[in-house]
Amino acid sequence: MGAVGEWDLRRLRVLRAVDECGTVTAAAERLHLSPSAVSQQISALARQVGAPMLEPYGRRVRLTPAARLVLRHAAVVFGQLERAEAELAGYLHGEAGEVRVGAFATAITGLLVPAVARLREAAPRLTVRVVEAEADEVVRLLAAGDVDLALSLAVGPVGRGPGFVETELLSDPLDVALPPGHPLAGAPGLRLADLAAEPWIYGAAGPWREITTTACARAGFTPERAHTAADWTAIPADLPTRRVVAAVRAGTERTPPLRRVLAELAAVAELVAVAELTAAAGTLQSD
Repeated sequence: MGAVGEWDLRRLRVLRAVDECGTVTAAAERLHLSPSAVSQQISALARQVGAPMLEPYGRRVRLTPAARLVLRHAAVVFGQLERAEAELAGYLHGEAGEVRVGAFATAITGLLVPAVARLREAAPRLTVRVVEAEADEVVRLLAAGDVDLALSLAVGPVGRGPGFVETELLSDPLDVALPPGHPLAGAPGLRLADLAAEPWIYGAAGPWREITTTACARAGFTPERAHTAADWTAIPADLPTRRVVAAVRAGTERTPPLRRVLAELAAVAELVAVAELTAAAGTLQSD
């Protein structure tokens, strides 16, 4: 008998057709082959196995015990191939496969969880695995190949170089907090530059520090950091913003499962943006 790697699926399919049709002629019609071509495939399989595959049975033929044994195992192979074809079709439509997503905590709760819930309904065979990390760390995970998609933050225009393809999902305004009773707390038309001489509190590293220092630099000054933390609660006129972006490695952006996850994230982000605008409009009306 030949080695497993030498099995010819065409011969196995011909054997299955002969078994189901009962005659070589009928099998040939089903397979759109000539009867002689079917006979040649069966003969080649018999030589490979080292035992006859067919025996006369009245005016028909039937499989020999050796052929039954071969076909029993072939049925398992055919079933697995059919499952592979179905899974591949799902993959090509973005409905199957696995996508590993790295995201910072608020992006998980605000964007990723709703997107995964939608995917469970629309594409239940598509698995999303989540890795929580800081916004700057998820980009390193993406570069290392530990995740397939990163939800991160950008301060300026979207784009981190040729290694990544980024899609902006949200652009959130950030607030500046002033102590109660501060002379500028209620100042109309307050601008960031008006706070240039004030002591600042902001993060020591990561995107929060970058957002603060970049916004202040654009306003024409370098903030004096008195303490290290990250929080904003009152709004100046020239609002700094953070951009929530979805990044993938360049060359993978057209992978069907990734495209499907990105589409759901974009849909959720649009709903979030609409909800924020509606809430802001309601606040203005109540004022």
